Amino acid sequence: MEDCIFCKILRGEVPPGKGKISESDNFVAFLDINPEKEGHCLVVSKAHFETILDLPVGMGSELLTFLKEVSLKVMDKYECDGFNIVQNNFKSSGQVVPHLHFHIIPRKKDDPLNLKL
Repeated sequence: MEDCIFCKILRGEVPPGKGKISESDNFVAFLDINPEKEGHCLVVSKAHFETILDLPVGMGSELLTFLKEVSLKVMDKYECDGFNIVQNNFKSSGQVVPHLHFHIIPRKKDDPLNLKL
């Protein structure tokens, strides 16, 4: 999509947030430009799918494997006790960018989090 910020990042027209974390054949992870917590990153599909409903079934296994890989990297790098994975579909759910993406948010014991993603 021409105006999609994630598509622009993937085409190299805009830098990837605050740095790329990892990449697979169909997904990329980079630090969020407006993080909820230090280490908050986004996992974004390389192809433009607006919601999870548009993701081909055959990519599901790669996506889950990639989410796990990135989550482990985030936990290790930011020395956190856990993490949230958040994914919104459609505007009414809070999806701001209409491009399939997941938020991985590192968590530490007793830290507050206001989930406005």
